[in-house]
Amino acid sequence: MLKSKICDLLGIEYPVFQGGMAWISDAQLAAAVSEGGGLGIIASGSAPASYVREQIEKLCALTNRPFGVNIMLMSEHADEVAKLCAEMKVPVVTTGAGNPSKYMSDWKQAGVKVIPVVASAALAKLMTRLGADAVIAEGGESGGHIGELNTMVLTPVVCGSTSLPVIAAGGIADGRGLAAAFMLGACAVQVGTRFLTAEECNISDVYKQKILQANDLSTMVTGRRLGHPVRCLRTPFARNYLKAEYEGMPDDELEALGAGSLRRAVKDGDVERGSFLSGQSAALVSQIQPAADIIKDIVEGGEKLLRGAAQWVK
Repeated sequence: MLKSKICDLLGIEYPVFQGGMAWISDAQLAAAVSEGGGLGIIASGSAPASYVREQIEKLCALTNRPFGVNIMLMSEHADEVAKLCAEMKVPVVTTGAGNPSKYMSDWKQAGVKVIPVVASAALAKLMTRLGADAVIAEGGESGGHIGELNTMVLTPVVCGSTSLPVIAAGGIADGRGLAAAFMLGACAVQVGTRFLTAEECNISDVYKQKILQANDLSTMVTGRRLGHPVRCLRTPFARNYLKAEYEGMPDDELEALGAGSLRRAVKDGDVERGSFLSGQSAALVSQIQPAADIIKDIVEGGEKLLRGAAQWVK
């Protein structure tokens, strides 16, 4: 059975995290992943602490297994959500889109396991010094906010810069990705895009079908001009946004153009005005399954490949 030190650290059965996807990673999806043996994660996104509290309470009614909360540090509610996670002694906090330094001591005092997303070796080193329990090396193949390096480069660079357990993320959707991540030095993987087609994922049917229909050229990146690039599916909205981005639309108008676009994709399936966030691994997703089956497929596939790796050494 495939197991790593991250399993012992967090009390989970399999070294698979579910990505914290805003408007998507709710209590139902996170609980299903945790029940399936992975680490389910509630995404706070730009929501206030009251929403996050509600989701945590719902999740705890569905499972007693470990779970996490992802905090997007760009959110105006980040301070209150960070405080809530300490007060509720959430088992695990992951962070994205920023540096969580100012919250670390409060979380650690509350016994929270802190696992920041890092996009560079420098940030991994800083998180190590501040007492993080592990780090997530998320490459640019992932959906949503992305960094510059891809997973193939970022993972070994981060592994070489810290003694902490490293979770690889970005472009991972099956056993091949898991096996590759372990060979690069990671001891777990974080998966986002494949869980979009989990039965327990509450996105619109249009969104799920677009993921299932995606190929290797179906994603694009917008938002580079504003300093926070985002990977999404190629849709009329995404193409129009990119056009506006490079035709000189003022920054405030560009920000307004994107406001609410993720919600319109998730809830309404609006291809004209919605932003369908997705990683490049959408090309590897071919069916709708229970979250537990997705985890089993990834883990069993990865284990089979790792067991057979010796064939390459003569």
